[in-house]
Amino acid sequence: MIELTKKLVECWGPPGYEHRIRGLIHDEARGLADEIWTDGLGNLICRVGSGGKKVLVAAHMDEIGLMANYQEPDSGYLRFSSLGGLRNDTLNGNRVLFEDGTIGVIAVHTGGGKSLGDFYIDVQDGNGSATRVGQPAGFLREMQLRGERIIAKSLDDRIGCVVAIEAMRKLAGKTPNECYFAFTVQEEVGLRGARTAAQGVQPDIGIAIDVTGSGDQIRGRKMHIKLGAGAAIKVHDPGLVVPVSIKNWMIARCQADGIPYQLELLAGGTTDASAIQLTQAGVPSGCISIPTRYLHTTSETVDIGDVRACIDLLAGLLANPIAV
Repeated sequence: MIELTKKLVECWGPPGYEHRIRGLIHDEARGLADEIWTDGLGNLICRVGSGGKKVLVAAHMDEIGLMANYQEPDSGYLRFSSLGGLRNDTLNGNRVLFEDGTIGVIAVHTGGGKSLGDFYIDVQDGNGSATRVGQPAGFLREMQLRGERIIAKSLDDRIGCVVAIEAMRKLAGKTPNECYFAFTVQEEVGLRGARTAAQGVQPDIGIAIDVTGSGDQIRGRKMHIKLGAGAAIKVHDPGLVVPVSIKNWMIARCQADGIPYQLELLAGGTTDASAIQLTQAGVPSGCISIPTRYLHTTSETVDIGDVRACIDLLAGLLANPIAV
């Protein structure tokens, strides 16, 4: 699991440019699924099993990034716009990797930082050349381990992709249900991939696998989620009120299998589940969340035990007949 996580989090793939990460996940899923295809928007969809209820499991492949949109005249400095929810308070000094291989450093004008217009990217190479306007970029940072904690960029939501892949591995093709694992695109810019995936699969039940915040940081916001306390079962967020039957189904599975869990009530943000629920005539949807510190930074942090609990919960749900 650790090796897979490192491979996925260090891969480049901002919204709309998921081709590299999609290739890695395809290689991992080969041999674990009965059928694999890519839909018109770029979602990678893997079917496991047939018959029974149709379940769509969605974990998004994209990571927050940026787009170079203007070059200062006669300089190697680029202005940029966001691809996803950039946090201005974490940008200064960060390194980014453009699709063409150029490495840039984000800087801010003295006294600035209140808007993206205060920032620029230094791509000077000493030879007078610079990457082109219109190039997308993702953040550049290696994964680190600190005891039972994983620290990396793009754990949102590559760790969700890890959970989905490892659950497929645990199932080993044995499920009484018809399971579709969708590794979705463009979640960070409006849940776009989940919409097309759900319209294509037309599931009976939707499950998003994504990260959530934590409430165990010093002087942090109040939230009943902490690292090391198990899988987080979503109850509510601004985009999704989880049906009681779905929430209770997940809780019962944890209790039956001895999986540590906690209940998530998220005050800001949402997941692919909020898009899935609104397709067709409505799809009952829930979310298994991985508690995470420092979201949308290059040092997102998760607990290995929580990740394993999420894998066990997802695999347990899909390995048994679904009665909800």
